[in-house]
Amino acid sequence: MNTTKHFSSCVAEYDPNALPVSAAQEIVRQWALPRGRVEVERVRLFDALDRVLVKDVVSPINVPSHDNSAMDGYAFDGAALLDASGGDESLRLTVAGTALAGQPFEGRPLATQCVRIMTGALIPPGCDTVVPQELVQRAGDAVTFAASGIERGANRRLAGEDLAQGQPALREGRIVRASDLGLLASLGIGEVAVQRRLRVAFFSTGDELRSVGEPLAPGCIYDSNRYTLFAMLRRMNVEPVDLGIVRDDRASLERALRQATQDADVVISSGGVSVGDADFTRDLMNALGDVAFWKIAMRPGRPLAFGRLWSGRRPGEGESALFFGLPGNPVAVMATFYFIVREALLAMSGATPHSLPLISATSSQPINKRAGRTEFQRGIARRDDSGHWHVATTGPQGSGVLSSMSEANCFIVLKHDAGNIDAGDSVDILPFDCLI
Repeated sequence: MNTTKHFSSCVAEYDPNALPVSAAQEIVRQWALPRGRVEVERVRLFDALDRVLVKDVVSPINVPSHDNSAMDGYAFDGAALLDASGGDESLRLTVAGTALAGQPFEGRPLATQCVRIMTGALIPPGCDTVVPQELVQRAGDAVTFAASGIERGANRRLAGEDLAQGQPALREGRIVRASDLGLLASLGIGEVAVQRRLRVAFFSTGDELRSVGEPLAPGCIYDSNRYTLFAMLRRMNVEPVDLGIVRDDRASLERALRQATQDADVVISSGGVSVGDADFTRDLMNALGDVAFWKIAMRPGRPLAFGRLWSGRRPGEGESALFFGLPGNPVAVMATFYFIVREALLAMSGATPHSLPLISATSSQPINKRAGRTEFQRGIARRDDSGHWHVATTGPQGSGVLSSMSEANCFIVLKHDAGNIDAGDSVDILPFDCLI
């Protein structure tokens, strides 16, 4: 059986105790494959938002279905432009009638005639050009305009110009967006085939954790990680399976992991993977599955376990699920989710992952940074009058300062080999609006 650990050791810069973020992403990318057996659901358009298409959607019609006008004006045979002394003289045409959207002009105008036409109306037979209404002078039933101000074929939308019949409108693996719903509706398509939502089980570990609504005993804290994980999973439109809080003992953790592996495609825990936690955690992971790495060179988020779990008596038996053991600190949970887990969930959902878009910005302040790890600091970015971005940190960057995520509008992405940043240096930022 090929193991994640065996594959990981073949990845450049592999160090299970200080794995660069790029190497960790590559390992996860190789193991986070689309599910082998695709479960297809047909859903109506109102239920298709953020779902993953299981096959190409082919246009059954031309869009637009007929040549039509791109604006309000007058439609005519563009050959008349050639008769106006090379286009230097004014052209006078008689108005033969009107074409409205949904109410085409009946008949065929003569070469000396034109048709008053509205945006979206069918181009009348024999016409191929539209002169905008603001370029003409109308007197009674005649219009006059400069022939040099218009080219033959202008302002005409051709049938199939947007989409030709038989052409793929949306590709397999696409996450359906709001604009896609409109596109599908314009094709007369009322439902689409999508993949079953990925099932993701998640839980928090720790004897000190209490759920919202419970009284806090001395030394206890409310569990915030399940709520941020639920929100991030919900925005990705996967099916979240909340397993609650798991206590710090081997039997409880084993039950939670086995149940999660049976119920879900992916298992995410928070807490219980850092140095100093009970020894049974690592032993249990090795007993139930195959862990590729335990630590990455990332701040926040250094303690992060990744591997595969099985529900059987030994690795390789029973149901399997990918496992992400995230840190316990709230900011570290969010950072590791977006930069390590997110792409894996997209790939396993059958979607086509794309790199998150980074924007170059100027740091407004010095930023302390140690070379040899990738840092994701919380920042507040603004754009000046010339369109250039500037960014400053939110202040203290401790991985337990969850308020820094609420105050920030971006991550400041400081690369693995970078050292301290001076004010005025260029840095990369990832706006939170880019995240799912």
